[in-house]
Amino acid sequence: MSSTLTAGAQTLESASDRVRPAAPPPAKRARSGPLADLLFGWAAKGAALLTLALLIGILVSLVIGAWPAIAKYGLGFLTSSVWDPVQEEFGGLVMIYGTLATSIIALLIAVPVSFGIALFLTELSPGWLKRPLGTAIELLAAVPSIVYGMWGLLVFGPILATYVQQPLQKLLAGVPYLGALVAGPPVGIGILSAGIILAIMIIPFIASVMRDVFEVTPPLLKESAYGLGATTWEVVSKVVLPYTKAGVVGGIMLGLGRALGETMAVTFVIGNMNQLDSLSLFQAANSITSALANEFAEAGAGLHQAALMYLGLVLFFITFVVLSLSKLLLARMKKSEGARS
Repeated sequence: MSSTLTAGAQTLESASDRVRPAAPPPAKRARSGPLADLLFGWAAKGAALLTLALLIGILVSLVIGAWPAIAKYGLGFLTSSVWDPVQEEFGGLVMIYGTLATSIIALLIAVPVSFGIALFLTELSPGWLKRPLGTAIELLAAVPSIVYGMWGLLVFGPILATYVQQPLQKLLAGVPYLGALVAGPPVGIGILSAGIILAIMIIPFIASVMRDVFEVTPPLLKESAYGLGATTWEVVSKVVLPYTKAGVVGGIMLGLGRALGETMAVTFVIGNMNQLDSLSLFQAANSITSALANEFAEAGAGLHQAALMYLGLVLFFITFVVLSLSKLLLARMKKSEGARS
């Protein structure tokens, strides 16, 4: 009897399931339509064209402002070291040399240090130290440049003169070529001091970018290399760097752009001297940004102002060349990678 009731109940349940109405399908989200897509495409294209127009506008305004100096000096402006506003004789060699020398020194110091920081944070650092150390390095980028300049002039400069410049001069006295690089009064300001301050300023940018791109490397690739017996350096050089070379080069170019365009910190420690007596790293010099910051407000309309605009145009050209070379470097790296495969 009980089995009969159970069978009947199951029959009723199955019948009720058959007659139960099916659940309605989920409501479809209304599509935005072709008009919205067209507007979005126009907006994106307009943003790209606006950026290009701004770039062309800046270039044209620089050329127009610098045209009197361009017409008078031509390319000889780049090779002349005379800067005499009284006699209206201007040449940009000292500023160009100071800009390039300080930026190269900054890169030579900052790139290895940044690479070591990024390598430690991604591969070697314990978990409890990784986040605080990474945050502390990133906070260095928030320090105003004028603070770096004041610290470099009042604190770092005397330390550099006492413990670096004077011992180097004693060590390299009489040595050909090397002795000339450390000639001059060891007063703590000059090209070397400005380059070191710039290196400290760009280390957070390069290290942060390198750390981020190193972390993008798939863990499976690194674990496979470790499983094959590779050391940490072999994993970084054979796996991580080839995988992230575009990001690494981009981080270095970001730091170089920061070094080329820095103004206040360089103004404090480079010496602001418009003469080029020797190629000594201890010599006081000038940079393009420092010259613009010091003289543009007081430059009268005419050749002096046009010469400063010419310097700005040269700096624009230098940054463009650096960016172009970085793109060519990445293209050659990709081409050689395809040839190896």
